[in-house]
Amino acid sequence: MKLLLATHSEHKRREFERLLAASAGSIWEVDALPDAVRLPPEDGETFTENALAKARAAARATGRTSIADDSGIAAAALGGAPGVRSARYAGEHATDRENLEKLVREAPAGSGLEYVCALAYVDLDAAIELVVEGRCGGRLAGDPKGTGGFGYDPAFLPDDGPEGLTMAELSDEQKDAISHRGRAARTLLGWLEAGRPLVVS
Repeated sequence: MKLLLATHSEHKRREFERLLAASAGSIWEVDALPDAVRLPPEDGETFTENALAKARAAARATGRTSIADDSGIAAAALGGAPGVRSARYAGEHATDRENLEKLVREAPAGSGLEYVCALAYVDLDAAIELVVEGRCGGRLAGDPKGTGGFGYDPAFLPDDGPEGLTMAELSDEQKDAISHRGRAARTLLGWLEAGRPLVVS
């Protein structure tokens, strides 16, 4: 089965195709959104609202079963910020580095962090909408390090990861096992492989 991922990013498409590799051996193919299809702005108050809006837009524009994620980081010392504004924490057109530097300036080293991912599934033909969530707890590194991953990974020390290593220092396999996206994808995969027995939206 093929799924349409509501993104124009090839990096994210590859990541989700890897995450949706079934434990039973089958592989769900993931396509990126056609260039001509535009997604709505991420102006929802929650990750769930943004993920659903993107999945619905992709499904309506293409007629295909679509998935979409909205993810971000929440800092306990900042009352949950940047949250849904994670990608533009330092400004509307901020780079990953600028967002990371702002977080490191504003939150104390060692304080609690949580990555959150809402993953939406929309099948218009079957009138099914589902949103699953994945979370990964950790703390803020005093000295960002590592070249893997993206976003806030160099400053994120995961609770479930190897001691002292940031998310940006982990292999894809290590990261997928504990990441918020990995956990959300496995929940969706389990639901799909079980024949979609329950819908919670």
